[in-house]
Amino acid sequence: MRPKAAILALCLTFSAGAADAKVLLKYSIEGLSGSTLDNAQAYLGELPESEAERANFVYSARRQVGLSLNALGYYYPRIEIAVNREREPWRMLIKVDPGESVRLASVNVTLDGEAGQDPAFEELLEDIPLQPDQRLNHGSYEAFKTRIQSLGQQRGYLEGSMKRNRVTVDAAAGTAAVDLHYDSGPRYHFGELSIEEFPLDQRQFDNMAIFARGDHFDMGAIQEYQAQLQRTGYFGTALVRPGIPDRDAREVPMRVELTPNVRHSYRVGLGFSTDTQERISLTWRTPLINRFGHRQETRLEYSPVRPRGNFTYIIPLSHPTDDILQVRARLESNEYGDLESTQRGSTVGREWRLGDWVSTVHLRYLDELWDLGDDSKQSAYWLPGATLSHRSTRGDPLDPVGGFSQVYAVEAGTAVAGSDIDLVRMTANWRFAFTPRDRHRLVTRLDAGAVLFEEDKRPDLAPSLSFFAGGSHSIRGYSYQSLGPEEDVPVASGETVKLVVGGDRLLVGSLEYQYYIRPEWRAALFIDAGNAFNGSDFDPVVGTGLGAHLISPVGPIRLDLGYAVNEAPGWRIHLTIGAEL
Repeated sequence: MRPKAAILALCLTFSAGAADAKVLLKYSIEGLSGSTLDNAQAYLGELPESEAERANFVYSARRQVGLSLNALGYYYPRIEIAVNREREPWRMLIKVDPGESVRLASVNVTLDGEAGQDPAFEELLEDIPLQPDQRLNHGSYEAFKTRIQSLGQQRGYLEGSMKRNRVTVDAAAGTAAVDLHYDSGPRYHFGELSIEEFPLDQRQFDNMAIFARGDHFDMGAIQEYQAQLQRTGYFGTALVRPGIPDRDAREVPMRVELTPNVRHSYRVGLGFSTDTQERISLTWRTPLINRFGHRQETRLEYSPVRPRGNFTYIIPLSHPTDDILQVRARLESNEYGDLESTQRGSTVGREWRLGDWVSTVHLRYLDELWDLGDDSKQSAYWLPGATLSHRSTRGDPLDPVGGFSQVYAVEAGTAVAGSDIDLVRMTANWRFAFTPRDRHRLVTRLDAGAVLFEEDKRPDLAPSLSFFAGGSHSIRGYSYQSLGPEEDVPVASGETVKLVVGGDRLLVGSLEYQYYIRPEWRAALFIDAGNAFNGSDFDPVVGTGLGAHLISPVGPIRLDLGYAVNEAPGWRIHLTIGAEL
């Protein structure tokens, strides 16, 4: 085709598309609002796209609006329709007087079979959405009927059926009667569980088992077992499938279908934050090293402020994910105030979960070298410790509408057991988010800490065991770990300089208000306050500012502009990625 002909054909195609998209009818509805208006518009459907469809739309409008009102309990509506056909597009006005709604005179829900002794059904019947004197709503009736049948299937009543399900309407009296009769029949049990051959010790499967043969059948237990298998990382896919029910034995055989995960996985990451600046990381994972379920993760990360390397070896104990032994080795360089620190360490610890709580006990070895002016110091510690944490959220985990997280940690060391000094270090962190109204969100946090030691041993306390404040996750408006007690330190020139060396106490709080301009964008106003300090010499500083947050698939990307109230006037940009909780 010649170029000019092709352009002409393309223009004609667009012209035809524009003609096809021409609006042929506009309508408005008077007399309805809220759910009745929404339902009427839903029953009317999409606007017509041809003259034939337009004629049918106008012809059926009265019936469709009437049906939409019947579904919500209005059986005697008055509907008037006026259509102006004199110009394009046609204009249609629908005037509606819904009249009095039909009210429920009686609600009879009967339950037969073994489900009568099932607590899940007892809870369901305590929350019946249909009550006498309520307006009849066929949607609510159908939804409740479906809930009964779905719960029966989920709980193993595979022979359950509705013996009666009807709504009797006395339109003249304006009343209706609901009658539901569900016969659950017997409850089935789990049958034999067969697992595809896989290079993993059977004890690991047994440790994750949620159900055993003879237990009541429950789809929730099947889903939880499948989720546990998937969380281990051992498998590419893990499917737990019910087999054909044995009606004589009233059992459902189960089968676990597994595919192996990759032997090794590698991931390269790039990132930036104003605290640690640009960074590049390499993570190597081996999800299944041997048949006992051992796995490892090695992570190398470089940034100008905090280059580090971590190696973690994980050994399942009584559960592959909920009770594990971790062996770690770490090498890290970091900046604390005006101190540059290099840390070498290793940790052996046990971590276990109980519901939403995670507990750990560990023994950590830390060997730290740091510069104080022109002088270098080094200390070593053996630190037994424990942590306890809990996190709960509502909504999207990356951007929850509400939630609360809490973390408590304690470590101790003594010269008797190989540490350079006697010390006890305690920290606590709280994060809280809630949404009091649509689009309005509040986020608060509080960080507290204390380290106890003999005062004359202060020079032997490593920077990583002291406390500092400032930065994106602390007090915005101030640079990363730049706040804390200062000390006069002599240098080679003979002069004395004042350096931030950290404190033995920490108290930092924050309050932030966020407003969602759009679902993926929000604006923020915040105030942060607190400091690191020694003893009772608490001198809080304040940072305040505003921010713009993009809700991304990897969590909120937060660009905050912080103002340091207690320093010379000036602003600092903070960029962070990830959820607050």
